[in-house]
Amino acid sequence: MTPILAAERLGRVLAGEVPVTLVRDIDLEVGRGEFLVIMGPSGSGKSSLLYLLGLLDTPTSGRILLDGQDTSGYGEDQLAATRLRKLGFVFQFHFLLAEFTVLDNVLLPMRRLGVLDENAARRRAEDLLNQFGLREHARKHPHQLSGGQRQRVAIVRALANDPLIILADEPTGNLDTHASANVRQILHDLTRQLGTTVIAVTHDVTFANAADRRIGIVDGQIDPEWQM
Repeated sequence: MTPILAAERLGRVLAGEVPVTLVRDIDLEVGRGEFLVIMGPSGSGKSSLLYLLGLLDTPTSGRILLDGQDTSGYGEDQLAATRLRKLGFVFQFHFLLAEFTVLDNVLLPMRRLGVLDENAARRRAEDLLNQFGLREHARKHPHQLSGGQRQRVAIVRALANDPLIILADEPTGNLDTHASANVRQILHDLTRQLGTTVIAVTHDVTFANAADRRIGIVDGQIDPEWQM
């Protein structure tokens, strides 16, 4: 089966008087509906790799194939459109817009994509909030929610355009044990119930143990001997 995402000889070097290598010679395939966790020491290149896989950064070598398509020739507009249609992002900090309600935060990606009219987009947003136990919070603003609730809203927003892949960077890093378990279960269920691929960077061993596969990144490379 063709992987949903593949990296081939992927590298990222920051230019400068002393160049800094963030990622080097990464070969990686991720299956449809797989829950993959990326781990490793601080500063090892985990987040740099995630940002490359999510088309948020541009490799200096190698290429990324998303849903069978080579993205290496994409310009900024095409990259932005691909991220909007096919990828969803969840970060350690929720990055919800404080001036918008929960409902409007979830509506933002759908409005940007423009596939659904306003009524259909609103129905989808309300349905998603209901699925994640957030319906009664739809008219609230982010500051009125707990940390765990805000992160659930961030996940709902990431799902708004029905992406192929959710990319999560330390999604439980700012949460207590109970909220972390909730987020971990949600992401696990996405792969099983919706077939959404999840790629997550984490230091949380309990979170990592819920994944289908774990890889270790050390000095910007996949280390097959890395241990949690």
